[in-house]
Amino acid sequence: MISIWLIPGVILVVLVTATVKRIPAYEVFVEGSKEGLNIAVSLLPFLLGMMVSIAIFQASGAMNAVLSFLTPFTNLIGFPKEVLPLAIVRPISGTAALSMTTEVIRTFGPDSFIGQLASTMQGSTDTTLYIITVYFGAVGIKRMGDALKVGLLADLAGIIASVVIVTLLFS
Repeated sequence: MISIWLIPGVILVVLVTATVKRIPAYEVFVEGSKEGLNIAVSLLPFLLGMMVSIAIFQASGAMNAVLSFLTPFTNLIGFPKEVLPLAIVRPISGTAALSMTTEVIRTFGPDSFIGQLASTMQGSTDTTLYIITVYFGAVGIKRMGDALKVGLLADLAGIIASVVIVTLLFS
């Protein structure tokens, strides 16, 4: 019941606070909306470039080539091949990774080792390339320095931790 009134309550608190402090709430809202629209428009080239790159990566067969290259190594260490595409795509695209996770859960079930691993991996990693593209683009940073390396290393740590934890808890 409280969840129904939470957002209207927050809006009411903001409006009452603005009235008490004599802040023109509507004008400030419109100004913020203009700024948000400008930021969204400035991010479009970065997002478009990233989406085109992802489409080219998948359509060119590069994804399949990477999977073929990595499969012998994953078999050697016991990494399930069913979640390998998710581990590769997750740092690139959250939507594609969510789609893959949904398909893995639909195929193997949510309570299977593979389903639990895919879910844990989905929650333990992030969309590093998307984050760098959007946030660095939003503030105008052209050189990313070590951010990409550190982000991908954190994703790798999340993938490894997912496998270890799910193996310890559910197998």
